Amino acid sequence: MLVLILSMTSLLLISFKTLIILKTNVHSADVIIYGGTSAAITAAVQVKKMGKSVIIVSPDTHLGGLSSGGLGFTDTGNKEVIGGLSREFYQRLYAHYQNSEAWNWQKKEEYGNKGQGTPAIDGTNRTMWIFEPHAAEKVFEDFVKENKLPVFRNEWLDRSSYGIVKTNGSVRSIKTLSGNVYKGKMFIDATYEGDLMALAGVSYHVGREANSVYGEKWNGVQAGIFHHGHHFKSKISPYKIAGDASSGLLPEISSEKLGANGTGDTKIQAYCFRMCLSNHPENRIAFPKPAGYDAKRYELVAKVFDAGWRELFDKYDAIPNRKTDTNNHGPFSTDYIGKNYDYPEASYERRQQIIKEHELYQKGLLYFLQNDPSVPADVHEQMQKWGLPKDEFKDNGNWPHQLYIREARRMIGDFVMTEADALGKTAIPKPIGMGSYTLDSHNIQRYVTEDGYVQNEGDIGVHPDKPYSIAYGSILPKESECNNLLVPMCVSSSHIAYGSIRMEPVFMILGQSAATAAVLSINQKIAPQRLSYDILAQTLEKFGQRLKL
Repeated sequence: MLVLILSMTSLLLISFKTLIILKTNVHSADVIIYGGTSAAITAAVQVKKMGKSVIIVSPDTHLGGLSSGGLGFTDTGNKEVIGGLSREFYQRLYAHYQNSEAWNWQKKEEYGNKGQGTPAIDGTNRTMWIFEPHAAEKVFEDFVKENKLPVFRNEWLDRSSYGIVKTNGSVRSIKTLSGNVYKGKMFIDATYEGDLMALAGVSYHVGREANSVYGEKWNGVQAGIFHHGHHFKSKISPYKIAGDASSGLLPEISSEKLGANGTGDTKIQAYCFRMCLSNHPENRIAFPKPAGYDAKRYELVAKVFDAGWRELFDKYDAIPNRKTDTNNHGPFSTDYIGKNYDYPEASYERRQQIIKEHELYQKGLLYFLQNDPSVPADVHEQMQKWGLPKDEFKDNGNWPHQLYIREARRMIGDFVMTEADALGKTAIPKPIGMGSYTLDSHNIQRYVTEDGYVQNEGDIGVHPDKPYSIAYGSILPKESECNNLLVPMCVSSSHIAYGSIRMEPVFMILGQSAATAAVLSINQKIAPQRLSYDILAQTLEKFGQRLKL
């Protein structure tokens, strides 16, 4: 009986302590930003610049997303339309590389003027568009320290109904899986996935719309369109025994039939890790043999080499200190085609599984290229020069900590950016920033053609006529759905328009603009949807944003 009494007492004590913990773990600020991306940091800096309190709730430990996660060869388009804090980020990188201490594996003179870009808009400070991951992460951490930004790391939104309190169309608070609660007047979803947006009940789309939805040309299925050369240029059999369908498909080829060109689907463009590699003998690690490695899964790339393809090193783009930002290139490369369709809506556990599958696929490909006897001698010889850099991603086995989530959810908001908008063919209402990069979609499917060969589908690259403005309405949910949330990354756009908008400099631009709108809305005690655009535009220009040509 005494034991029972003690046990009950212990339970009461535990329950009491839990209540105390829950009470003390409520954090409040004017603006709550969910995400650890580049847009999250610029948004938080802007809130502080405008005199309001802010909290960054980051599921990530490392800040900066892709900008510090391997994407060091920046996709910029027209650099002159990049302003504000986005521009400052690249100016700070330029300043970093003016120090001799930044050049550990290469003389600054050897690297030359690569990456320095154009003068800033004011004609004084210069920029660096090409950089190492650790240098970018340092800039983001400097932003945090200088602005005294509170950052709660490894904090994952509770995506159940218990993870959000929303009344009268306003988000009042969000809760993370750790039990922490974050209360704010305005919220910003600055993630690649849009989990807060979805939890708040905001409409969104996953996949490709049919061209008929928005009157587009380059959305939907695009079989036979090869804009970047990431397709099979030679006729290669998809079967284990060439020409014999009964032998079964080679690995990494789908048996699914394509829809008609221009029709929509729920598929998304391929993901990969943007790999930082080194060719310095003292700073490289041989590519490890990953768990479960099976050379047979890369038989298709061997067939590509046999057909005479030799473009493997075309996207080993040089960044400082004899390193690369290595991106997907060719018909069979680092993009893990068709293996991410469920990622946007997946549970955290499933997402981690998908990320691990991508890692093992890419590590296996690197190991194959460096070690398999079927790899041509000339390719094999060049591959021996490369390895993972010892001084990058030190806490992750020298492997990037961020998968390239090229596309996930996309909001259906106040204004939907479409193909014509991103091609510079329309007048955009209420611009808050600019983009200029190619409408860029990576491959979405690898399939068997009607005449029995392997081919890829979804590789689109269409250049805008000129830089284009991005509408304020594209970061706003419909007011009827949520009246205190802004979404600068999973913006309201069609699949193909998002292919241009989704660049890291633009995300930083939109993060700053979203924060500006959030603060002005708090000051005026109105929903962001009702904010005077004239006041918003004047404030954005004051902080150096470029709104239109």
